[in-house]
Amino acid sequence: MTTNREAEPAAVDHDGDRRSPTLVFVHGTNSSSAWGSGLVRELTLRGHRCVTVDLPGHGDEAFIPRAYQAPQDLQALATEPSPLSKIIIDDYVERVVGVVRRARRHGPVILAGASQGGVTVSRVGNAIPHLLDRVVYVAAYCCVDLPNMASYLATPENSDSLLPLVEAAKVADPAILGVNRLNWRSADPSVFHAVKQALAGDFTDEAVSRLLNMLEPDETAGIPMAEARGEAHTWGRIPRTYVRFTLDRLIPPALQDRFINEADRLTPGNPTDVRSIAAPHVGPFDRPEMVEIFTELLSR
Repeated sequence: MTTNREAEPAAVDHDGDRRSPTLVFVHGTNSSSAWGSGLVRELTLRGHRCVTVDLPGHGDEAFIPRAYQAPQDLQALATEPSPLSKIIIDDYVERVVGVVRRARRHGPVILAGASQGGVTVSRVGNAIPHLLDRVVYVAAYCCVDLPNMASYLATPENSDSLLPLVEAAKVADPAILGVNRLNWRSADPSVFHAVKQALAGDFTDEAVSRLLNMLEPDETAGIPMAEARGEAHTWGRIPRTYVRFTLDRLIPPALQDRFINEADRLTPGNPTDVRSIAAPHVGPFDRPEMVEIFTELLSR
């Protein structure tokens, strides 16, 4: 697949463009554009231009295995093929680049990503830096020194991550199916409590149930291994913000800080604008602190 790299000007006169910016929001793993709908709704009601993106194989294109429906067939769920197995990071990049190009016709663009969505943000930043006025990482992977997400999972800064609890919900071998398939509808109480601990923090049980209902079973298995480093001469030219979630137990604050420090060493002339929110990994993203941060960024 291509990444929409085509002949374009070397730079855009961002300072001369006084039109209102558009926020383009990229969701994380096993989710969809609905992930950012609360944030986008609040920002839109404040008069800002916003759009959330469904990555290929997600949202309107989501694949829900027949065995995932009720009553579930767990044996079949472990083996049912998924079309997401054929999707690669270039497909994600191509989708987001297309949205950014359309949005850029109407003014500056701020590209934000949550969690695994940071991989796509960095790759898009490498591909079309001249079309982006800012990139924002919301408790997201921001690879710089190491090549991919998987490499960072083995670092000391990630040692406190509760990701292994969530992975206990896996019901298939990614090496065989080509997807990470998680059974969010499991009746096993340990799955519910794992999600609550690792993702949701102090959410009520009712809120965790709503969260589980939003999550999708399949995610392309190759994304964590895909090359995801931001390049100094492209991505490194774009102003960036990192929104730290200090109560995150999936991407621990220590790992978030490592991302920030590595990025700042790579681009000392373009330091990261760092914001901190006392929030668990999944937000929610329409919490007042998040809305205020993006309101400020969109009003500059």
